[in-house]
Amino acid sequence: MKKLIAFDLDGTLAESKAAIDKEMADRLAALLTVAKVAVISGGDWLQFETQVLAHLPKGAKLKNLSILPTCGTKFYQYTRSWKQLYAENFTDEEKKKIIESLNEAVDTSGYKAKKTWGETIEDRGSQVTYSALGQKAPLDEKKKYDPDFAKRDKIKKRLDKLIPEFAVNLGGATSIDVTKHGIDKKYGIHKLHQVLGIKISEMIFIGDALFPGGNDYPAKESGAFSVRVSDPNETKRVIEGIIGCLDKGHHFGNGFDDK
Repeated sequence: MKKLIAFDLDGTLAESKAAIDKEMADRLAALLTVAKVAVISGGDWLQFETQVLAHLPKGAKLKNLSILPTCGTKFYQYTRSWKQLYAENFTDEEKKKIIESLNEAVDTSGYKAKKTWGETIEDRGSQVTYSALGQKAPLDEKKKYDPDFAKRDKIKKRLDKLIPEFAVNLGGATSIDVTKHGIDKKYGIHKLHQVLGIKISEMIFIGDALFPGGNDYPAKESGAFSVRVSDPNETKRVIEGIIGCLDKGHHFGNGFDDK
């Protein structure tokens, strides 16, 4: 039996940088009553607070929820409040080299955006993230930028040569994430196993970037049963199916009301 359901955030639970909607919040709250739940994403803690936690209904079983920001390089659990269990942060020298390499790779790729909204490079402590259109870019612009990942894949290949000592993965709609090798969503899945004592064979991971080079792919490589979704609406249907299997009709036998 599966005991833990882990999710990517952007593109899976919500649109890029957007909050989960009420329907998703209700489904997550229901899922928390029948299983442990984790969210692993490239975003930092504040992104989880504003996109997910602030929108869960009152009374949600937060003790069953684990939050893993920056691709699993940080881990938060809830007791009476949210507590950070660990963080795998870069040194100042490492950050400097990564940022310089990102700038070079983007400049030589031919895909540097002419218009951006906010900063394009963000230091998240344990991860450096490049957002091609800026951190505050409108969602419709993001969706048009690189839907087939081809632009970012060219930048990634250059980065792989410039900074081979680090791991480079594609995520979200416009982003590239740089972490230490071995510190990715596979690492996050293994930390969930270590902290919660749940076997990886008892986990399901759900994400939209479950392809080689995608920042969800390491979770699949961990051995967790993985489900690729196209958008949050598909995720809702997957959650419904999981609850139907795990709940056995005890709490949600009549299904969900979408009114």
